[in-house]
Amino acid sequence: MRSALCGLHNGKNAIFHLLYGLIYRHTDDCQCQVYISTFVGDAPHAVERFSRCLVDVEDWMSTSRLRLNPTKTQVMWLGSKHQLSKITNRDVPIVSSTAHAVDTSRDLGVMVDNRLTMADQVAAICRGAYYQLRQLRSVTRSLSPEAAKTVVQAFITSRLDYCNSLLYGITDSLFRRLQSV
Repeated sequence: MRSALCGLHNGKNAIFHLLYGLIYRHTDDCQCQVYISTFVGDAPHAVERFSRCLVDVEDWMSTSRLRLNPTKTQVMWLGSKHQLSKITNRDVPIVSSTAHAVDTSRDLGVMVDNRLTMADQVAAICRGAYYQLRQLRSVTRSLSPEAAKTVVQAFITSRLDYCNSLLYGITDSLFRRLQSV
């Protein structure tokens, strides 16, 4: 047995690092995540480490009778706008294929962008909330004003509350967009 080259995390409470990879198991579409932290200048070496780590993950999964699906694998570089502009490695070898680095990814229903601004998540929340309001318009006409208010608040609050701790520290303009709902 070889020692691990990188960390493996199976869940949502991980610290995001500069390199973020999502690997989806084909059998039941569960996900596991591989994170590697690196400096921008060491990005090519980190890509090599990441690829070797995925080979180890694939070996481990095959012994557990699972299959790594490279076509569902996403890779995302995380960092500031300045750091991301220095990265030239946009294609990352994934076992038997190559993944192109993405700028946005959905993880457990949350849109994560490569600068962690959460702008895409706020846009998705607002879009979903306004859609829900339009759908509720016809239903609320047949309810009393108090019942309609309760229904609308319940649906919209559930949209706003899902994973809201991830929105801590967002910009004022994004916060105002959420409050407009």
